[in-house]
Amino acid sequence: DEAASRILYQLTGLTDVYLEQSYTYGDIDRDQGARVISTAYRALIKITDIDRKLSEVSGAHWQSLQRLPHLIFDHGTMVKRALKELQIQIKVKPVGFELLPVKFTLVQLQELYEAIYQKSIDKRNFRKKILSMNILEKLNEKEKVTSKKGAFYYSFQRERYESYVNQGFDFSLDVS
Repeated sequence: DEAASRILYQLTGLTDVYLEQSYTYGDIDRDQGARVISTAYRALIKITDIDRKLSEVSGAHWQSLQRLPHLIFDHGTMVKRALKELQIQIKVKPVGFELLPVKFTLVQLQELYEAIYQKSIDKRNFRKKILSMNILEKLNEKEKVTSKKGAFYYSFQRERYESYVNQGFDFSLDVS
C-alpha cells in the first residue's frame, strides 16, 4: 500500500487519496518475456485535484473509459475489474462523494453514477433514493451556469452518514 501511495504521489502530486487494492494478477502467460506478478490498485481522484505540470512530466492523463487505447498485457482486464469493483462498491458505500466537489448539484451526482455504471439512470428514482437517505444537505446556493433557473447545490454530510452507520444505517443506492 505504501508503494502504491508513493507512485500515485509521484504521478499526481496528491496525498490522502482514496486508494484501495483491487487484485493481484499472476497468470503464467501474462508476459511472454518474464514471470510477472502485479497488484492493481484503484484510486478515486477528483479531476480538479491533479497537478497539471506534474502530470505532464509523468505522462499521466485522464482517459475516457469509452475511448481507452489498446493496453498492453492484461491491463485492459485490470481496468475492467476495477470498474466492476467500483460499480459494486458504489451501491453500498458513498465512495462517489470522493470524486465530487464539496458542493455539487444532484445532476452532477447523477452524472457521476451514470459514468460509473456506464448507463443512464432514471432521474426521479435516483433523486428519490438519494434524498430519502438524509445524508445530503441542500444549500442556499444555486449553480446557474448550466440552466437559467439554476440547480441547488448540495453537500455530503459525512458526520451524519457515519452517525447513521453507527445506528445500523445501510447505504443502498442500487440503481443498476
